[in-house]
Amino acid sequence: MHVTRLKLTDFRNYARADIGFEPRHVVLTGNNGAGKTNLMEALSLMSPGRGMRRAAYGDLVRAGGANGFAVFAELDGMQGPVEIGTGFSADDEGGRKVRINGAPAKSADDLLDHSRVLWLTPSMDGLFTGPAGDRRRFLDRLVLSIDPGHGRRAADFERAMRSRNRLLSEGRNEPVWLDGLEAQMAELGTAIVSARREVVGLLAALVADRLDASGFPVAVLALEGFEPMADTGDAAGAEERYADMLRSGRYRDQAAGRTLEGPHRMDLAVTHRDKGIAAGLCSTGEQKALMIGLILAHARLVRDMAGHPPLMLLDEIAAHLDEGRRAALFDLVDDLGGQAFMTGTDRSLFEALGDRASVFNVAEGTVTAVS
Repeated sequence: MHVTRLKLTDFRNYARADIGFEPRHVVLTGNNGAGKTNLMEALSLMSPGRGMRRAAYGDLVRAGGANGFAVFAELDGMQGPVEIGTGFSADDEGGRKVRINGAPAKSADDLLDHSRVLWLTPSMDGLFTGPAGDRRRFLDRLVLSIDPGHGRRAADFERAMRSRNRLLSEGRNEPVWLDGLEAQMAELGTAIVSARREVVGLLAALVADRLDASGFPVAVLALEGFEPMADTGDAAGAEERYADMLRSGRYRDQAAGRTLEGPHRMDLAVTHRDKGIAAGLCSTGEQKALMIGLILAHARLVRDMAGHPPLMLLDEIAAHLDEGRRAALFDLVDDLGGQAFMTGTDRSLFEALGDRASVFNVAEGTVTAVS
């Protein structure tokens, strides 16, 4: 999959931009604050969700611009050439709108038919030391790239759980309503855990297989925090156990004001294999290397499962790597066979890419190709 053109209108610090790309990697260089990451964020909107910064759509509108923004991209996508437009207007109700080949999409999930987008940003460097919720969101984005239905199941689970919590908080212990909601939560929760478990298992195998000779540390992955859903190979039994747990825990959850058991309480545990210590206890450099290894393994998994390599957005990817690891990283990225966008303040950090990448200089909302 390759991006061949990107157009922006009133997006972040870009009043107007129209950039053409060759079917190879792209390096964006320039000073901090020039707008490199903003270009990457625009590309991240080629996937469902709020993009790689998880910003409110109103915050994406250029200061002093109109009441909205527009992003347009031409892709050589998973189903061939495609034109994708997305935007937001403060005058419209709802979230951002998506158009595919000029026609309104039913939902942003339709983007997954044409593109899979993965990213790694500096804000993710604290993933291993941050709250479990951040790791769950990270894991669920990994699952979504493999299983397009995962996002809908997760949203439906959250909706059913909120309804149950509301009934309990209001003291409305109505068995018919609660039984129905808990049955729905059990079915969806089992599917969510099963999808997470499958992706974690596949990722663990790929990390060990591909990184041993690359110079990047190997991560050992495990799911924690919801023992009743341990893998027994019996989905129906798992649903029944979870439904029973919800039923017997109504008074406890009512007192707590929230549901205390479920996939929303799980955590992704990551361990440095060779050192045998949790990733959160590793050095900053080791955590960065572990994260890079996970993202590259996931990109390979997406390629193998979807039949097309994903678009990769690697923000400030080379800043904290030594020369040998940078070269190994670029080789691993190139071996995937797709297109990666990479940013950095120093162009020399990307010399090992050679002619495998086009270089653009970004300065104050303008983008210029570097010969």
